[in-house]
Order: sequence, then C-alpha cells, then structure tokens
Amino acid sequence: MIGTENRYAFLRSTPAYIFDIPALHRRIAALRAAFGEIGICYAVKANPFLVPDLAAHADAFEVCSPGEAEICMREGIRGGQVVYSGVCKAEADVRRALDTYGARPLYTVESPAQYELFARLAAEYGLRLRLCLRLSSGNQFGMDEQTLGALAARQSARLHVEGVQYYAGTQKGAAAVTADLDRLSGALARLRREAGFDPVRVEYGPGLSVAYFEEGAAPASMAPADLAQELRRRFPSRAAVAELGRYIAAPCGEYVTRVVDCKRTEGVSYCLVDGGINHLNYYGQTMAMKRPYLRCIPAREGEQCWTVCGSLCTVADVLVRNCPLGGVRTGDLLVFANAGAYSVTEGIYLFLSRDLPAVYKRTADGETEVRPAAPTYPINSVQK
Repeated sequence: MIGTENRYAFLRSTPAYIFDIPALHRRIAALRAAFGEIGICYAVKANPFLVPDLAAHADAFEVCSPGEAEICMREGIRGGQVVYSGVCKAEADVRRALDTYGARPLYTVESPAQYELFARLAAEYGLRLRLCLRLSSGNQFGMDEQTLGALAARQSARLHVEGVQYYAGTQKGAAAVTADLDRLSGALARLRREAGFDPVRVEYGPGLSVAYFEEGAAPASMAPADLAQELRRRFPSRAAVAELGRYIAAPCGEYVTRVVDCKRTEGVSYCLVDGGINHLNYYGQTMAMKRPYLRCIPAREGEQCWTVCGSLCTVADVLVRNCPLGGVRTGDLLVFANAGAYSVTEGIYLFLSRDLPAVYKRTADGETEVRPAAPTYPINSVQK
C-alpha cells in the first residue's frame, strides 16, 4: 500500500491527468506487431499531448483542426506524416499548411467545394497535391459514391487522388467493423467498375472499442491481428492505413482527483472531489450510469458504497453512483483508469470557471509536469 501511495506523491495539485509513456509505447508496439505492413495513423483529437511521444512510432497523424495542425508543426511532425483532415477547411488554414508542409501531407477532401479550393491553391502554389476523398457513412462527413467518383475523374497534373478515407464511428464491435469493411470494399468495387477510379491507398478508421466500465462492457472489438488480416484480404493491391486514436491512447492515462468532503444525506453516502465531469468524460455521456475502473488511495477495508460527485454547481456532476470504495476519507485520492483519450480535451472545461487540471507524463525516469494547473476565469471574463 505504501508503494502505491508513493506512486502519486509527486502530484503538486489535483485534479490531474497522468499519461504513462512506456505503456503508450508498449501499446503501439503491440499494434505494430499485429499490423505488420498496415500503416498506423494516430488521430490527434484523441490526445494531443501524446503527439511528440508517438512521432517515431506512428506512420501518420490525422489533424482535424488548425489547432491540431499547429501542435504537429510545433512538435516537429514531418509533413509526410500529416493527414490534413476536417469537415471545414478555411482557406487561410490550408494556406498555413501549404506554407509549412507544401505538397508533403495527404490532404483529405470532404466536398466538391474543398476539391475546388485545393485545385485553385495547387495552381497558385505550383504544387502537385496528394488528395484522399472521404466516403460518407451517411452523415455530414464526406461524400457519396457518385460525387466521389466524379471528383476522382477530374485528376490533373496538379491534383493526384491517391486514396479514399472512411470512418463510421467509435466503440464498435467486430460485427460493426465487418459491416464497415463490406461497405467500403463494395464502394471501391463500384467506383472501379463505374468510374474507372482505383485508389492506391485506403484510410480506414475502425473505431475499435475500449472497455471503460466494469459492467456493461463495450462490444467485443475485432482483434488488431484480425483487422489487419481483413484489410489485406479485401485490399490486397492497396496501401492500407488504420486510423486509431481512442484505442491507442485510452489505456495509457489516469485521472486523479482528491476527496474534499464526505457526508451522508437521506441515506446516501456522498464523496465530493475537487474534479468532476468537466474533466472526465469517457464516452457518450455515460458517467454515473456505469462503474468505471476506479480505486481509492490509500485503500481501506469496508463495504460502504459511495456516490462520487464533483465540484460543479449542477446535479449532473456525478462521476459514479453506489460504488464500494470502503472507508473513504477527506484527503484521499481517487484514481480513474483508462483516461488517456478525449477526457483531457473533451470536458466542459469553461463551465463555472474551474481551473484546468495539471498534466503529467510518467516515463522510466519519473514524472514530469508538462502543463500546470491553469485558471479559466480569464477566458470567461472581459479582457483587461
């Protein structure tokens, strides 16, 4: 127990995120072994803090916003590693990417208007741009087969459509991934037959599931080795790349919050912590509906169950209900596992002007604070 407590003695403040970099490297090494020649593209939106730690381990980085592109530029990600994505691409932001990376990235196309933008800028810059057309999965993202085929037929000396991108959601079981691959392979067959378009590259986001909760587990995900086998079988003559974010990052992070008050009201034991749902958001607003992987430090024996609530002034700020945490006391730490993806960026951080949590990275040499706790009230008030 003492060793466990000392493992968090470095924390200067709570709440905080801790990202375990050796665990991250083991995670992606296992994927690399399973995938073989299948490329690995890391979706930066899952956790931008991990970009520098994956620079030498991922084949590509998908950026979906100007800010994510700036993070990659700042961290020295090579242009050839960038997949410049996003449903909305402002001309100024595309120019910024062209000024920095030129023709080296793979630029995705979500609409005919984006295609026209790339055509015009390619001519202006005198570049031959690499394009990847996004196939829609039935929502606002991407284009239907007919539109995609019409754009592919317009390739020119300045525009090379080398790939098709497809992503249809996250937290998917094996059956859903199989359905995706059926849709994608069928679409490519029709595009080849009807439009003469046969891309050399397939960018596929499988949305492999991560188990966040002890009960009501996520659907059984397709094993990475099985996914690689399916990609080889269905796209034997194409370069296949798997876009992954949550699956890579989630198991490599923890969220740590401190107990600030304990009380019993109308028969319910409440444990109040200095964090809350503004910092921890696993998937689909499921907090408090299921029991996450959670432990109390120090651990004390006892069968007492607690409802863990955060610091926000809203009844919605419940992290877990009726959880057997034993003899919790004020000052204890609660450690939530599998917090390496999305929580660090997806929370409602500006609500009630609470501070941003500190961010730490754990390596073989110890823990380093890479972002201190920071106030949000300056953002929520008139600038002086």
